[in-house]
Amino acid sequence: MGLPDGGARRRTPGLRREELAALAGVGVSWYTWLEQGRDIHPSPEVLDALARALRLDAAERATLFALARTELPLPESSAAGTGDDPDDGRPLLASLVQALHPMPAYLLGPMTQILAWNPAASALFGSPGHLSSERRSLLWMLLIDPGDARDNPGREGTARNMVARFRSEYAQHAGEPAYEQFIAELGRRSPWFAEWWGEHEVNDTQRGTKTIEHPTLGTLRLHHAQTVPTGAPELRLTIYAPADAATRVALAKLGL
Repeated sequence: MGLPDGGARRRTPGLRREELAALAGVGVSWYTWLEQGRDIHPSPEVLDALARALRLDAAERATLFALARTELPLPESSAAGTGDDPDDGRPLLASLVQALHPMPAYLLGPMTQILAWNPAASALFGSPGHLSSERRSLLWMLLIDPGDARDNPGREGTARNMVARFRSEYAQHAGEPAYEQFIAELGRRSPWFAEWWGEHEVNDTQRGTKTIEHPTLGTLRLHHAQTVPTGAPELRLTIYAPADAATRVALAKLGL
């Protein structure tokens, strides 16, 4: 821990109050009051210092802030707006997306980056395969370069809902250069985005039932939901499932 050797053998393992207070940069009396449950209100900075001193992992840190009734600051890995956390489970989640075929599914990262997209999703919504890696974003696909999804009659409504959900994400990253640049380019390239972004609509949920008129599979009714995988707050996993027997039969054809 970087503390000086005390010399005498300890009777029990662990840090003394004095040592933990020194590592966290707080007073011993104040830390003692905290342990005793006194009516004190530690700031987010002090809670972060305690979390570092105790070497808490992300879940333990979140629990500490929840117990203190204090808003959890964004992790440092989110500051650049990339969310490239090596432990966020992207490879496993991407393999899950592929394994869900013939149920449509996809995985999104920050700024609606398309991280995984299975063949069933391509069959129903169009493929993002024509997009370059820096443009492979669901917002870009819906608003600017839809490719083979251009004639989807529900694209405008889907795009509008996605813009409202993206605003909820943006609230956590306002002012970050990557986000500001992305928004500016969408506004220049898409009249829809320029109009809707100015309306300040916010929506942080995605679930419901969607009806799709598919040119070969016919009328499809699909339940859908978007979830945030545990331990990966920057990711969004969206899954579709048949809402009736006819849709179940139609989707099964995609797996043949």
